[in-house]
Amino acid sequence: MSPHGDVRVLTTVTEARRALDQARAGGARVGLVPTMGYLHRGHASLMARARAECDVVIVTIFVNPLQFAPGEDLAAYPRDLERDLDLAGVEGVDLVLAPTVEEMYPEPMRTTVAVPSLSTAWEGATRPTHFAGVATVVTKLFGIAAPCRAYFGEKDFQQLVIVTRLAADLSLPVEVVGCPIVREADGLALSSRNSYLSPAERAAAPVLHRALLAGREAATGGERRPAAVTDRVAELIRAEPLAELDYVALVRPDTLEVPDEVAGGLRLLVAARFGRPRLLDNLSVLASEQD
Repeated sequence: MSPHGDVRVLTTVTEARRALDQARAGGARVGLVPTMGYLHRGHASLMARARAECDVVIVTIFVNPLQFAPGEDLAAYPRDLERDLDLAGVEGVDLVLAPTVEEMYPEPMRTTVAVPSLSTAWEGATRPTHFAGVATVVTKLFGIAAPCRAYFGEKDFQQLVIVTRLAADLSLPVEVVGCPIVREADGLALSSRNSYLSPAERAAAPVLHRALLAGREAATGGERRPAAVTDRVAELIRAEPLAELDYVALVRPDTLEVPDEVAGGLRLLVAARFGRPRLLDNLSVLASEQD
């Protein structure tokens, strides 16, 4: 047994494909959990869901340079492979694919994948090249692991919508499974970037969740104007001196477009900076239909 339980660590695409093909040949159903490492309880919840629903679970650990723009935190992005492997072992993961950048991109990429209609607003407006990088690496990972079920957290909600549409549009043999956000006791959504927060910033960051809850209360309480709901969220975040609000949006969960009125199932999205780290959060909103 390895020091990380029964986890088998792979470093090449060929090894991963061979292992998964062998598993499927024996009738196994494959569950894929793509990550950038520095794993936390949110990732653990994805692994646990995959473990419960699939016969073989593979976690990928790869900090993808394509989704970082110049000046973003690629070099400083937190990494701890040994710790990640320990957590994967605890969650009963079978395989971990931890490739180098050279293994994933042996030559400069001449092909990119994009879902423009879902990628230009919100996160895409702030980080214009980000989602093309995400979609490209996810397509590569699907190509390695499929047929499979792929597990993504709802914290990066726009990413989840894009990846789901990508798999459907390209007829990929992948079932994308969205999993609930895991939060700290004070409501802060778990994120690898939380490790960047100073003690004061960490104390301030739960304002995102509190503001989202207030926005949802306004929507479920009868407010029909999307702008009024997002203004309420923005007001609470701007009242926190350590928060620098990027955007708040109330959108349809399939198109990410702002509805004409608050009705039915919607999603509140928010992004804000607390010093160095930029944090995302979101919340589902189910508003009653107008009489």
